[in-house]
Amino acid sequence: MRRWLNMLIPVLCTVVLLLFDAPQGLSPQAWHFFAIFVGVIAGLILEPIPGGAVGLVAIVIISLTSRWTLFSPEQLASDHFNVPDESFSWAVSGFKNATVWLIFGAFMFATAYEKTHLGQRMALLLVKSLGRRTLLLGYAVALADLVLAPFTPSNTARSGGTVYPIISNLPALYGSKPNDKSSRLIGSYLMWVAITTTCVTSTMFMSALAPNILSVALVHDAIGLHISWGTWFIAAAPLGILLLVATPLLSYWLYPPGIKHNDEVPKWAADQLKELGSLSRNEILLLVLVCIALVLWIFGTAYVSPAMAALLVIAVMLITGVLEWSDITGNKAAWNTFFWFATLVALASGLSQVGFIHWLGREGGSLLHGSSPLTAIIVIVVAFYLLHYLFASTTAHTTALLPAALAIGHAVPGVDMQLLSMMLVASLGLMGIITPYGTGPSPIYFGSGFLPAADYWRLGTIFGALFLILLLAIGLPWMELVL
Repeated sequence: MRRWLNMLIPVLCTVVLLLFDAPQGLSPQAWHFFAIFVGVIAGLILEPIPGGAVGLVAIVIISLTSRWTLFSPEQLASDHFNVPDESFSWAVSGFKNATVWLIFGAFMFATAYEKTHLGQRMALLLVKSLGRRTLLLGYAVALADLVLAPFTPSNTARSGGTVYPIISNLPALYGSKPNDKSSRLIGSYLMWVAITTTCVTSTMFMSALAPNILSVALVHDAIGLHISWGTWFIAAAPLGILLLVATPLLSYWLYPPGIKHNDEVPKWAADQLKELGSLSRNEILLLVLVCIALVLWIFGTAYVSPAMAALLVIAVMLITGVLEWSDITGNKAAWNTFFWFATLVALASGLSQVGFIHWLGREGGSLLHGSSPLTAIIVIVVAFYLLHYLFASTTAHTTALLPAALAIGHAVPGVDMQLLSMMLVASLGLMGIITPYGTGPSPIYFGSGFLPAADYWRLGTIFGALFLILLLAIGLPWMELVL
């Protein structure tokens, strides 16, 4: 029953909007496209079917109804305009987007980390070195996520799939149990540090969160600006490093563990490392290959595109046996994400193609008429950040709101679009902390039994407000200086 209700709501959202006439200044086909787009966003939030399937259904519907949703009367009247061919070309346009292939390639990197146990080994090494004191253990959790972040575009895979399975073993060593008063001994602290730090690292690196990479494509699509891996890191690093250093300590003060010291954790990690044994051939190969990929992503963009660099490394993984072809064909999450992002890229570009984004920017810009460029940037960033309360997916948030926010900023005279773009995309990782459903790993930690709902919402509000304030107070002036 719930599934059918979740399937009905997106359809109703579309139908209700279609019952209204297009707003003044907006073409009918743009309004029809937007109505379907709203239904897609509702579908991505409720997920009656997987996200990739939602996107696929949407582009099929728009393609079949393209005479009323996608193409203007002028285009349809042209003798050289073939509607079936043009609608199909639009529908599959996202699948040839280099960013989509980069995301897919990076998922294969995550698979290699898991298959070779290199990710598990790196996290255990940090725990072994820093796990004697609870605060230092918090920093070990943060560092484990940081080490994996540049190479793992899914914070769900990185934090939920690599870090969480390791730290979930730790509370029991202290007698800290889920759904119990003893959870506050150490388990609650560790879980909160893990989810907050993955939000921070998701902001630090363009390749640390899948919507980050999507946002780069959307920014380029909307205003023609290219944000490189290096540009992103330089802009986000000062705030990210500060938050990464401060988060375990702030959590220690605001959500203090009952146990501050224990000698058993490093011993446990050492035993786990002994079981893993020495570095395997495939782990060594993977280390070399991810370093090559990182170098190419940062320094080699003039010679090879980031997507091709990722595919090159994957090809070498297949040749050397680090990955097998079945690892690629059997990775459902990667293929789901591939279809999801490819269809979302097409849908987002379609909003621009039909003129909806231009109209929205003009209307939103009129609301900020007379505002200074700096005031406009602050208002747009704050609204963009707080609207994440309405989304259970950073991807859905990015797809729905980023093009609109950019269009509004572009309509305000004097706004530095590079600065606004970087502020918006740098907020995507941070905003995941505000709710128990704000980002991929959130439900994992929320469901661990160590973070009661009242605690999660309270801490999410505190840390979410702190992240936003520091983004404006530190990130904004720094980006003004370096961009």
